[in-house]
Order: sequence, then C-alpha cells, then structure tokens
Amino acid sequence: MTAQLHLNPTPPFNFDASLHKPDHFPSADNCWQPGVRWQTMRWQNKVLGLKLENQGSVDEPEVRCSIYAHEPLEDNFLEELQDEIEFRYNLQMDLTEFYTRFQALPSLSHLIDRWRGMRPVNFSSLYEYLLISIMLQNAAVRRSVQMTQTLFEHFGTLVSFDDKALYCYWEPERLREVSEEELRGLKVGYRAKSIRRVTESFLHGEIDEYELRGKPKEEVRKSLLSLYGIGPASVGYVMSDVFHHHDEMEHISPWEQKIYSKLFFDRDPEDPAPVSELLDYFNLHFAGYRNLAVHYFWEDLWHRRMHEPVPWLEKLIRL
Repeated sequence: MTAQLHLNPTPPFNFDASLHKPDHFPSADNCWQPGVRWQTMRWQNKVLGLKLENQGSVDEPEVRCSIYAHEPLEDNFLEELQDEIEFRYNLQMDLTEFYTRFQALPSLSHLIDRWRGMRPVNFSSLYEYLLISIMLQNAAVRRSVQMTQTLFEHFGTLVSFDDKALYCYWEPERLREVSEEELRGLKVGYRAKSIRRVTESFLHGEIDEYELRGKPKEEVRKSLLSLYGIGPASVGYVMSDVFHHHDEMEHISPWEQKIYSKLFFDRDPEDPAPVSELLDYFNLHFAGYRNLAVHYFWEDLWHRRMHEPVPWLEKLIRL
C-alpha cells in the first residue's frame, strides 16, 4: 500500500448498494464482496489500485480507501485524487430533498426504506465510460463482456494489489497508432470505427470531461451527441452516471423499454408499453428526479436477482 484516504460521504450512505451495482456487466477492472470494493483507476497518467472498505454505518458513513501504486504519491496528487473519487462516486450527494418528496409515494417509499442511502455512482473516466457504452451497443451482455476483456488484454494494464489481479483501462494515447483494421481484428465488429473516432476526439482535444462538468446540461448533451457512434441512449447513461444529472430521462432503449414495462405496468416484456407512455408516467410521478427514482426500482430488481431467479429478466440478459 502506498497511501490511504479517509472518505466521509454525506449521510445517509449505503456502502454496498452504492458501490456494488449488480446491473453492471462483469468487468475485469473491479471486484466486490460485502463491505469491500477493489477498483483500478488511471489518474494523471498513474495506474492505481484502490481498495474501498466500509468503516461506518448508513447514518455515520466512513470509507477507508487504500491506494496501491508503483511509486510514492505526493500530497497534492492525493488531494486531487480524493476530490475525483468523491465526484465520480457521488459521495457528497444530498438525498434529503429526494426523500422528502417521495417518501410518501407508495410505489417508492418501501424502496427508499430498503435502500436508504443508495446513490448512482460512476467508477470510470468519461473516455472509459464511452468505451463501455460502445461495447454495450447491439450486443448480448455475454458478447459485451467478451469484447471488453479482449480490449483489456491487448491495451490495458494488469495490476496486482492486495492479492487481486485486475485490469486497468488505457489512456486515449495508447490507441493513437492503432488502426480501425487492427481493432476489427479483435472481433469488435463495427464498433472498431466508433472506438477509433471517439479516441481521436479525445486525442485532438475536441472534448474535455472536466470542462463539461461546469457546463449547462444541454450543452453537455450537444457535445456528447457530436461524438461518432454515441447516440441518445448512450448519452442518457453518461448524463446521469458521469455528470450526475438525476432528472435525466429523455430516451429509453428497447431493452430498457421491456424491463420498465414489466416493472411499472406488469406487462409482458415481449409486448412492452410504448416509450411515450413510459416517459409520460415518469414525468407525472417522478419529475425533478426521474432518473434517480427509476434507479431505485432498477437496482432493487437487480439486487433481488442476486438472491433469487427472475425468469423473465434472464431471458433479456443473455449473460
């Protein structure tokens, strides 16, 4: 271990429900067990291994973050790293207004009680998250897992720390000289062009994650939609997860449409409710926090799947 940070999330904070998202497809850059998350991170050109441990409670949260690196880390680096972790992991999110507004709503109140302190988080840089989004496009989950693993093995860095061996993502520079043909050779299909073009946008300074954090929501959306191969569905995920816009709900993918139809209307996923009907429902019941409210229903479903079969969902996952 090189250094240690003590993080104090804004209460309430549910460590496991926030730092373990069973709806995320399995990825070789992280590992979880109750009370502990191991995560790789590339930050300021340094490859890091993070071990996050729950040291508190929902109402008095404390997280110990042990940092593993190949060289000593300066105090200034650690201060900036802590700020970055707190932003990505949404540790300072205030849930008070959300709970005040929706605690009395019957459909949501029991989920708030069950998952009190849960918040959406993001473990990746914008560049990394966009790569994940590309891997998810038009593919079964199993296929997305395979493609991501192949890219890790060719371009990532294998990091060994705390008896774990996990891959770390690469900087855009790593792909500067990698052609679209070479990427296609790794069997990622048409996604090779998207990976290449998105990487070029970062290499050429056409998009900057840290500048976007300070820009108005619609300006961020416009910048993201300008990226090759990044459509409304991917942008919706980025807006909510990476930039923490918790009312984001402008687009619903066909896969989500099926799941939402079952969750909110108990309709057969193969005969889903129209997207317009779903959006109207979310606008009516969850305005101001549409994405966050749906997140509670969504995560409850996936956590339930960890403990019991959900047959209708298994047909849609194809892991």
